[in-house]
Amino acid sequence: KVGATVGEPQVAFRETITAPAEGVRAVFKRQTGGRGQFGDVAINMEPNPDKGFEFVDKIKGGAIPKEFIPAVEQGVEEALRSGPIASYPVVDVKVTLVDGSFHAVDSSEIAFKVAGSMACQDAVRRAKPILLEPIMQVKVTTPDEYMGAIIGDLNRRRGHMGQMETEGDMRLIQAEVPLSELFGYTTTLRTLSQGRASHHPMEFLKYSKAPESLVEKNSE
Repeated sequence: KVGATVGEPQVAFRETITAPAEGVRAVFKRQTGGRGQFGDVAINMEPNPDKGFEFVDKIKGGAIPKEFIPAVEQGVEEALRSGPIASYPVVDVKVTLVDGSFHAVDSSEIAFKVAGSMACQDAVRRAKPILLEPIMQVKVTTPDEYMGAIIGDLNRRRGHMGQMETEGDMRLIQAEVPLSELFGYTTTLRTLSQGRASHHPMEFLKYSKAPESLVEKNSE
C-alpha cells in the first residue's frame, strides 16, 4: 500500500551563460544592534565552454582580506547550483573576483559568502543565460526496408543524422537525439520495424542549447 508518483523520467537539464558580465557588485549589510554583518564584492563573469567552473582571485591591495576569499568562492558555487531559467545547475562559468571592501569589525565569512552569492546570481541574469539539454548518441540496426520510416521518426524527434553503414543485409543508422525526445523509443522502433530493428545502448554525447519551446515548458 505504498503510494507512487508516476510520470516520465526527469531529464538532467543544465544552464549556462553566453555573454560576459563585468563589474557586478553586491553588498550585504545588516545591523541588528551590537556587531553587524558586512561584505562587499565585485566580480566579472564569462563563459567557460567545456571547462566547468573556474574561480580566479584578482584582489589587490587587501581590498578583501585573504581569509574571506574562500567564503566568496563558496557563495558563488552555491549560487550556481540553481540557475535563473528553471533552477537547474549553471555550468561552464568563469568567475573573477576583482574588487570589494570590508569592515574591520562587522565583516565575517558569512557576510562575504552571502555577498558572493548575491553577486553571482545578478551576474548570471546579466550574462544571457540559456537552457542546455543532454544529447544522446543513438545507433539503430534495421533491415533496409524500414530505414526510411526510422529516419523519419528520428527527424521528428529533432535528431541529427550521422553515419549510415551496411552490415550484411542490415543498415546501421547513427544519430544525435535529445534525451527528452527518446522516452518510449524502444516501443516505437519495434512498431516501425515489426520487431526486426534494434538499437544499441544509448550513450551521452554532449549538452546543447535547448529550443525556446522547451525553455518555456521548463520555466513554467
